[in-house]
Amino acid sequence: MAVLSFSSKYQHRLVLFLLLAILSSGSQLVKGYFSIEEATVDDIRLAFQRNRLTSRQLVEFYIERIKRLNPNLNAVLEVNPDALYLADKADHERKIKAPVSFSKLHGIPLLVKDNIATKDKLNTTAGSFALLGSVVPRDAGVVTKLRKAGAIILGKASLTEWSAFRGNVPSGWNARGGQGVNPYASGVTPCGSSSGSAISAAANFATITLGTETDGSIICPSSLNSVVGIKPTIGLTSRAGVIPISQRQDTVGPICRTVSDAAYVLDVIAGVDKNDKATIEKSKYIPKGGYAQFLRPDGLKGKRLGVVRHPYFEFNISQETDTILVNTFEQHLSTLRKNGAVVIDHLQISNIDEILNDESSESTALVAEFKIYLNAYLQELVTSPVRSTADVIAFNKKNFKLEKIKEYGQELLIAAEATNGIGKAEKAALATLARWTRNGFVKLMSKYKLDALVASGGSAFPFENIDKILAIGGFPGVTVPAGYFQRVPFGIFFGGLKGSEPKLIEIAYGFEQATKIRKPPSLKS
Repeated sequence: MAVLSFSSKYQHRLVLFLLLAILSSGSQLVKGYFSIEEATVDDIRLAFQRNRLTSRQLVEFYIERIKRLNPNLNAVLEVNPDALYLADKADHERKIKAPVSFSKLHGIPLLVKDNIATKDKLNTTAGSFALLGSVVPRDAGVVTKLRKAGAIILGKASLTEWSAFRGNVPSGWNARGGQGVNPYASGVTPCGSSSGSAISAAANFATITLGTETDGSIICPSSLNSVVGIKPTIGLTSRAGVIPISQRQDTVGPICRTVSDAAYVLDVIAGVDKNDKATIEKSKYIPKGGYAQFLRPDGLKGKRLGVVRHPYFEFNISQETDTILVNTFEQHLSTLRKNGAVVIDHLQISNIDEILNDESSESTALVAEFKIYLNAYLQELVTSPVRSTADVIAFNKKNFKLEKIKEYGQELLIAAEATNGIGKAEKAALATLARWTRNGFVKLMSKYKLDALVASGGSAFPFENIDKILAIGGFPGVTVPAGYFQRVPFGIFFGGLKGSEPKLIEIAYGFEQATKIRKPPSLKS
């Protein structure tokens, strides 16, 4: 990892400097015992404006924190060796009042998941040694937008190798970085392939982070690491330059500590990218004036929220645990009602059991799509040790110790290589997925005129969740911290129809402001 030396003496001095800066800034957070590590985009922007904080100081702070804590968490694969240069550039732009300096994300450091291409000194490998040293042709579409807004690419967050599409790989593990660790409870899975982004957001390794999702990979890690995750409508954000699984299900979204920060990121990364045709059609969903305008404390008022008890509030762990979780979510449903939402309870998705009991349709489509899209991505690389799924499989066999092939296998890669495009079986699977979506989630949302479906967010415990429903239909959702059970975080999730991000942000922000549940993990170096 590329990190810079940073003395303990200077660190303490910087901490004191930042604390005094924030205290004198008049931030409302001071009254709630403001923590430097929990600073939001708005807090940092205010400190910038009052000349009490620089991007260089902020980047130095994060680099030192990563240096101290990442060896125990394995959430960051690399730190950008040009991060301080980029910070100095941002400081200069604010000093001369360059137009870009008025952007919300200007001078803000962020970590991007290691399947998102950056045309710089950082690697883009999906956590695999097979892509170490490969050279991407350009920044990913979302990275281009972030750079244009003046954000600082601080480094690459870890992930489940190949975004959990290699074999029986544990959540959060990859060959390059090892096993990612949940900062709240080390024995609990960090969940999902965007685990490194969620761990990093929770542990304050950057102001904001970026993740990707095919099926649950933003939703689940956000829930288990007590952060906010937005899974956008498919095509709302560009997937160009992202190591793919399926263009039909892949999406890129923010993972942050607050709903407001996530909305600011979505404002920057949503929109047309000529290298991802889906963004052209989906740009119709972007509201005039952006997403930040929907950060309304009264955002719950008048919203119609559906509750499907089976299976989204069936925990099936132990009587004591079930009682605690049920009571917690009942309190949350009460909070939603008290803040003006219309909660329509005990609804049913008519085909939910068919969807949950069918384990083949989604996987049949995904393995074929994975080969098609991964091969296309690899072929476009300027330089790469591998150019196809067959090459990746061969690399893993040759380097089986390095990649732990005997322990974790590569069955999904092998299954993908065995496919031959979208044939009869794949077309039948895709038709099944479309039928599920049309006759299930869409039908329910339309029948009851719902703004969102409420669910227990992410696989925090062994119960079914809403990930699959949203994944196969390309629908958006937002996860917000909902509580802790024996130190393990869990979230509440709001999912809606395509393009419903404005309503989901209103709902999520209204819930967050009414509850303010998130608390940072207790970390020791």
